[in-house]
Amino acid sequence: MVSTTPATHAPAAADPGPLRPPWSARALIAAGLLVAAVAVTWLTFWWIGLSPASLAAGLDDTARLLRRMWPPDLPGAGDVAWMIAETLLIAVAGTGLAALVSVPLAFTAARDHRGPRWLRPAARVVVVLTRAVPTLAFAILFVRIFGLGPLAGALAVAVHSVGMIAKLLTDAVEEADPVPAEAARACGAGEVQVAVSTVLPRVFPALTGIVLYRLDINIRASAVLGVVGAGGIGVALQTALGSLNYHRAAGIICVIVVLVLLLELLSVAVRHRTVRQSTGRQNTGRQNTGRRTLRHSRVGRSAGDTTGTPALPAGRAPHDVGWDRGRVLRVAGAVATGVVFLVSLWSLNPDLGRLAGAWPNLRGVLTGMWPPAFSGDLLMAVLESLLMALGAAAVGAACGLVLALLTAVNTTPWRPLSAVVRVLLVVVRGIPDLVYALLFVAALGLGPFAGFLALWISSTALAAKFFADSLEQLDPLPHEALTSVGARRWQAFAAGIWPQFVPSFTGNGLFVADLALRESVVLGIAGAGGVGYLMQESIATLRYDTTAAIVIAIAVVVYAIETLARVARRHLL
Repeated sequence: MVSTTPATHAPAAADPGPLRPPWSARALIAAGLLVAAVAVTWLTFWWIGLSPASLAAGLDDTARLLRRMWPPDLPGAGDVAWMIAETLLIAVAGTGLAALVSVPLAFTAARDHRGPRWLRPAARVVVVLTRAVPTLAFAILFVRIFGLGPLAGALAVAVHSVGMIAKLLTDAVEEADPVPAEAARACGAGEVQVAVSTVLPRVFPALTGIVLYRLDINIRASAVLGVVGAGGIGVALQTALGSLNYHRAAGIICVIVVLVLLLELLSVAVRHRTVRQSTGRQNTGRQNTGRRTLRHSRVGRSAGDTTGTPALPAGRAPHDVGWDRGRVLRVAGAVATGVVFLVSLWSLNPDLGRLAGAWPNLRGVLTGMWPPAFSGDLLMAVLESLLMALGAAAVGAACGLVLALLTAVNTTPWRPLSAVVRVLLVVVRGIPDLVYALLFVAALGLGPFAGFLALWISSTALAAKFFADSLEQLDPLPHEALTSVGARRWQAFAAGIWPQFVPSFTGNGLFVADLALRESVVLGIAGAGGVGYLMQESIATLRYDTTAAIVIAIAVVVYAIETLARVARRHLL
C-alpha cells in the first residue's frame, strides 16, 4: 500500500520577506512623482514670473552687487573672536539643552513605553511640532518674550533641535535589543531604572552621533540668528547690510563661511573617531568573550565545573579593569564637555530677574494665540512658500543630479573634476540659506524671486551631496558587467546604475523638498517672499492669533511632506 503525505504536512514555504509593490507599480509611483515635480516647477515659474530673460537679468544684478562687495572688509580680530565665541556658545547651549530634554522625550515616545498611554501620543506631538517650525521662527517668538540677546537664540536652537534629536533617538531606542530590558523588569526594576541601566548605554553611541550632527546644524543656524536680534555674528551681518556697508557684509560672510567649513571638518572627524572607537570596543569585546569562554571551559573541565560561567561581565577582560589611557581620555572628554556646556549657559546671562520679567510676555503671547486667526492672505502666503520650496527643490534635484554624476567615483568622467566639484559643493553648502536670501533681496528687491534663487542654490548643493553618496553605495557589479561586454558609458549607466538609484533619488529628493519648505519660511523673514514676512509682522504688531495660525499651517504642510516622503520610500525602497 502506497502511503501519501497529507497536504497539512507539506513543508512551509519560505518567508518572502517584507512585501513590496511589483516593479511596474513602483515605476508608476516614481513616474507620478516626476510628473508632479514638473507640474509644480511650471506653476512656480508662473507664480514668480520666472523666465530666461528675468533669470539672466537677475543674475546680472547679483553680479553687480558682488562686484560692489569686493574687496571684503574684515572686522577687527577682537570683534571677530567675540562674535564667533557668542555664536558657538549659543549653538552649544541650545544643543545641550535639547539633548537633556530629548532623552526622556525619546523614551516616552518609543513604542515599548510602559507608562501612561496618553504620554506617548503627547510626546510624539511635541516631537513633530518642534521639528516643523524653523529655528528662526522660534527666535522671533523668543526675542519678543525674553528680549534681544543670545538667550533667545539659544532657546530657539534648543526647542527646534528637540524635534530632530528626539525623533532619531526614538528610532534608536525602538531598534535596541529588548532582552536586557525585559530581564531587568523581571527582576523588579522600574521603568526609569530599566532605561538608565539597559537601554541608554546601548543607544549612547547613536545619541553621541546625533548630538554632534545636530551641533553642526545649529552652528550654521546660530550664525544667522542675529538677523532677528537673537545674538551671534548675524547681528553684525544685519547691521552691515542695513547700513549698505557691503564691503563689511562681505567680510562677515567670509568669516561665517570659514567658521562653518572648519567646524564641519571638525564634526566629521569627531564622528568618525567616535564610530571607530565604538566599533573597536565591540570587536575587542567579542574577541575577549571568545577567548574567555574557551579559557573558562578548559578550567571548568579540569575542576569538574560544567557551567563555564565567566567571572567578569561580558565584553570585559581582566586587563580591562581599572583606569587605562582610553578610559581616562573618555572621562576627561566628558568632563570637558560638561564644563563647556556650563560656560555656554552662563554666557546667556539667565538671571532670575530677567526670566521673571519674561513671564508676562510669555503669558501675553500664549493667551493671544487662541483662537488662531486664519485668513486668505495667510493661506496665499503659505501657498507661496510651498511653491517656492517645491519648485526650487525640483530644479535643485535636477541640477544636483548632474553635479552628483560628476562627483561620484563610479560615474565621474575625470577624477580631478570630481575633486573640484566636491570642494565647490562644500563651499556652497557652507553659506546659510538666509545669507543667499539677503544678498538676492539686496540685488533684486523684495519678493519670491529672491527666495527661489536662494533655495535653488542650497537645494542643488544639498541634493548633489545626497545623490553622490547614494551613487557610491550602489552595487557596482551590473555596471562593471555591462562595461566589460562593450556597453557605452551612458548605456551602462541607464541599465546598470539608474534602476538601482531610482529609490534613493526619490527619497533624497523628497527630503530636500522637506528641508526647502522649512527654509522657505525663514527666507520670508528677510523679505524673500512666503509666509515668513507675515509671521514677523504679526509678532511685531502683537497679532499672536495670526502667529498661531501660521505655526499650525506650517506644521501641517511640513508633516504632509514628511508623510509623502515616508510613503514613497516604503513603496520604492
